[in-house]
Amino acid sequence: MAALFGASAASFAADIDYGKPGTPVKLVVGYQPYYTQAWSGVVMRGKKFYEKYLPKGSDVEFQIGLQGAIIVNNMLAGKQNIGYYGDMPGIVSTTKTEVADIRLVAVLGLAWDQCNAFLVRNDAPQFKNDQEAIRWLDGKTVAVPKGSCTDRFAQATFKKFSIQPKEYLNQNIEVITSNFRAGKLDAAVMWEPTTSRLVGDGLARLIATGKSVQENDGGLLGMRADLIKQRPDVVKGWLQAELDAQLFIADPKNAPEVIKMAKEQTTGFSEKVLWNSLYGRYPDVAGGGDTRNIMHYTFTPEAREL
Repeated sequence: MAALFGASAASFAADIDYGKPGTPVKLVVGYQPYYTQAWSGVVMRGKKFYEKYLPKGSDVEFQIGLQGAIIVNNMLAGKQNIGYYGDMPGIVSTTKTEVADIRLVAVLGLAWDQCNAFLVRNDAPQFKNDQEAIRWLDGKTVAVPKGSCTDRFAQATFKKFSIQPKEYLNQNIEVITSNFRAGKLDAAVMWEPTTSRLVGDGLARLIATGKSVQENDGGLLGMRADLIKQRPDVVKGWLQAELDAQLFIADPKNAPEVIKMAKEQTTGFSEKVLWNSLYGRYPDVAGGGDTRNIMHYTFTPEAREL
């Protein structure tokens, strides 16, 4: 885990000078357009809601991270000030205080299947239900991007079902995709929208979600503590804009525009796949449900259970 969140005392990032309250600020935001639960970051970049609240003349740069651990490392190193990521990277980020102090400031969403989705190879048996499918994973080769929300879910599920995979591999989303295509994996845990793409392209089948084992997933918003301490005006402004972004996503009439922004900020994903990742429904037998993401925004009791 330490290697994933590379920070050592030698790479300590000193406090950043953000200027005095009320003056223009420069922010670098790490976000994940390739992680549907964190799409409020996509909307923030596309709609620029923050311009309404930040001091005039402020500059905001968005940098894409393919995995939350990458964003966390950049925040620890002082290269990014604000981060959008999944539950496990977010929680781990707050434990590296010997390197840099990072605080969780908002919840991007809670769900059963945004990050918590088990996929199997297409020639796997046809299971009666999600419980049978999960038990089939015992003795199989399973891959996840370790240090991610998928890793947390996989390990929790293995513990609940006393499952011991033959191999538990650390692979990123591109390698998992290519290995499903090559027939080198039995199963993987994946987040949206890659889950929808793998299923839609016929490379894998969804067999279970967090709903199957009552394990939810969450997206979190983090900030460096030096930003919070020096610029409460900026923090308040960003959080007001974040609320606007979440309310924008929550309004069904905005769905076409949300998908358009996601398409513009990603490559290799069709609008259909992107739509399915947030608005589509998986079968009940595979752990599907009517609600794909609940944007709590604040740290509700449910969010605190992550």
